[in-house]
Amino acid sequence: MILTLFNLFYRLLWVPLLPFLMIYLYMRGRKDPRYLRHVKERFGFYGRALPQEAIWFHAVSLGEVRSALGMIRLALARGDKVILTNFTPAGREESERQFAKEIAEGRLAVLWVPLDMHWCLHRFYRACRPRFGLTLEVEIWPAMIASARRAGVPLYLCNSQYTSGAFAKDGKGLRLRQRVIASVAGAFVKSEIQRARFASVGVQNITVTGELRFDQPIPQALLDAAAQVRPQLTADGRQVITIASGVAGEEEIFRDMILSLRAAAAKDSAPAPLFVYVPRAPERFEAVGRMLQDAGLSVRARSQVAEAGTAGLAVFGEALADMPDVLLGDSFGEMYFYLGLADQVIVGGGFTPAGAHNIIEPLAVGKPPITGPETWPIEFPFAEAEAAGVAKSFDTPEAMAAALWPPREAPLKEAAIFMAEHRGASERTLQAMDQVLISQSEKSD
Repeated sequence: MILTLFNLFYRLLWVPLLPFLMIYLYMRGRKDPRYLRHVKERFGFYGRALPQEAIWFHAVSLGEVRSALGMIRLALARGDKVILTNFTPAGREESERQFAKEIAEGRLAVLWVPLDMHWCLHRFYRACRPRFGLTLEVEIWPAMIASARRAGVPLYLCNSQYTSGAFAKDGKGLRLRQRVIASVAGAFVKSEIQRARFASVGVQNITVTGELRFDQPIPQALLDAAAQVRPQLTADGRQVITIASGVAGEEEIFRDMILSLRAAAAKDSAPAPLFVYVPRAPERFEAVGRMLQDAGLSVRARSQVAEAGTAGLAVFGEALADMPDVLLGDSFGEMYFYLGLADQVIVGGGFTPAGAHNIIEPLAVGKPPITGPETWPIEFPFAEAEAAGVAKSFDTPEAMAAALWPPREAPLKEAAIFMAEHRGASERTLQAMDQVLISQSEKSD
């Protein structure tokens, strides 16, 4: 009854909210014109034929797209057609870049996800008639879920985890979010802990499939470029420390850490580390570079050093004639290059309330990561990685700096074993999806 009343209220709420949403898209579009491209898709108007009876993946942004790459490629390889929806321009551009060939062949379509209004979603379901829906992580949209049920599309949460913080918060009051979560057709979750949490709020048909990010394809060209450049950067015994996905709120922390580690190296009469600082948000590239320069550090931006693409990366070391204190990673899609350069990797976000970002990418290239104390968004697999000795969090920046200097040997063998033990979630998820479809087919016969 409560959920029914909420859904009614939610539908009515869109009437006054829609003009404000259009203003929001317009304002975002003034700063980033990509938000206004193909805007009709957000209302379910396509003007072209879409793959039919496809698997629908909803990956809201860049991180979700990358986590699903391995599974989408497996689905395509076995002959499935795919609809891939995004909300952010970064997610859409990555989708179009990764699957350009399949888009041209008509086997995959990249679309904006419809606005969460029933008539928009009804048009979407009618246009492509997906046979199964997988929404990455925990994207909970009431109209999307209700419309999928009405259209006969099994909509499952995929690669899902219900963090302890969100679980506690959602359990208060009317528990509206938990009631909406419970209305999905099912969930493919990361661990047994997650199975128990989703089951406790009423989700049915739960299967533990693991973490999709362990199956992300690694762009070997970026690692090859890093391997070619690294000897030039470390010829004098210099360490390379990569700060991956640094976010606003901890930029000053990392600036001060860089200064303190340089001072520690000078005290030991040792070469100061080269820092590779990769901000998570492109809009922070310029501000971070300016902040570091204002602190007296020499900074070179990746965009200043060599042309875009792996051909430019191959001559990267030669282009750094005067070795800077900090290399600013102001590029897209080259994180594996920056990780490949590193002796030590700091994953950003851990010193902010929003929490740490993905630790799987550094683990995948044998670079055990460290981060700040806020690891709740990556509860899985961080707890397992920490227990295996291949990841560590620090309560304070000072404690982290003490672990970074003097340099210590990283547990590379343990990282490789940990990765091997956790791969395979993509295949398990597709198998679980097939079992759902078989079961539904048997029931309808």
